[in-house]
Amino acid sequence: MERFSLAVFNTQPPHLYFGGVERRIIETTKRLQTESDITVYSGTKAGFEKLSSMNGVSFVPCYSTDMLFPVDNWFFNRSLTKKASAINADVYEAHAVSGFGFPKKLEKLGIKKPFIHTIHGVLADEYEQAKKNGYPSVRGRAANYFMQRLSKLEEETAKKASIVVTISNYSLEKIQKYYGIEQSKVRIVPNGVDIEKFKPMDTKKVRQQFGLGNEPCVLFVGSLIPRKGLPFLVEAAKKVVRAQADTQFLIVGDGPLRNQLYDSLKTANLSGNFKFLGNLKDNVLPAIYNCADVFVLPSIQEGQGIVLLEAQASGKPVVAFDIGGVNEALQNKETGLLVNQGDVDALGDALLKLLTDKALREKMGSNGRKFVSENYTWDICAQKMLKVYLEALKT
Repeated sequence: MERFSLAVFNTQPPHLYFGGVERRIIETTKRLQTESDITVYSGTKAGFEKLSSMNGVSFVPCYSTDMLFPVDNWFFNRSLTKKASAINADVYEAHAVSGFGFPKKLEKLGIKKPFIHTIHGVLADEYEQAKKNGYPSVRGRAANYFMQRLSKLEEETAKKASIVVTISNYSLEKIQKYYGIEQSKVRIVPNGVDIEKFKPMDTKKVRQQFGLGNEPCVLFVGSLIPRKGLPFLVEAAKKVVRAQADTQFLIVGDGPLRNQLYDSLKTANLSGNFKFLGNLKDNVLPAIYNCADVFVLPSIQEGQGIVLLEAQASGKPVVAFDIGGVNEALQNKETGLLVNQGDVDALGDALLKLLTDKALREKMGSNGRKFVSENYTWDICAQKMLKVYLEALKT
């Protein structure tokens, strides 16, 4: 097989951010070095201003702001499009709305190369879910306005693409519903997890480091944004703490809802039961997963949820709302428990069921590690993406 060149576009520099999209780019590209020469183009965010390389992949900065995603994204796309004639690759791949103007520019330049659009959580679906839950603040209304605008750009990009890639059957369904893309144009390539990195381990020292003793621990990992459903977790925590007063909820991540959550916890007299750890370095995350007895993801919209895979790989049972692609990323009653969206009583009951039953936790944790090891590793993801790239080269 001849080597080919691949250009990947993402507003956030994958080597400096640790979101699901960024993790997918890092993990898949480093596994495809023998088949492809890969260059990743990203915005000038988090201090990314000079050409760099990692795992054999080149990272090229394209000017953007570093203020607010919609603004950053617009400037990044503008600078990326200006460079289109100089970005020479056999295949182009854009994640979400990073690169929305690129296909049109290629057409104007008369460049006929395959363009792959990888969609994670479908933005139109995220917008619709946010509408159902109302607009709690001015900032929330602004965020949903931008979400609607960005979803239109995502739709336009998908229609221009040679192939659309998405992460779950649920996302495929929403791409068809909201964007009118034929199923024959879409390939499903789920995200994965590094099972050698995320695995059961002893964490006595880490628990001490974060001020944890032997109390029960529930872990959340994700951005503190509306669709992650943290207010539901606060409500469910009231029930959990009434039954087990010493339960600790570890919150890993940051975002615009942090202060609102602080206020809610203070009002509910739960401040002492929650520890906000902020954004942690990627090399600390495996130990944090192992500090938990149960992992929780109360999202109201999720294309898949890499954190669910990481928790299961770490041998931890998971609790989540039965939404989106979540029910594809775990096995209900085998590797975790699913409850109806927004049912905080059921969410609290599910957490208590696992917190009070060590044997069940261990059984589900073992099942979970086996499940993701057989179905959701980055090696599997990378090989599936390679097939997509090779297919695109033939178009």
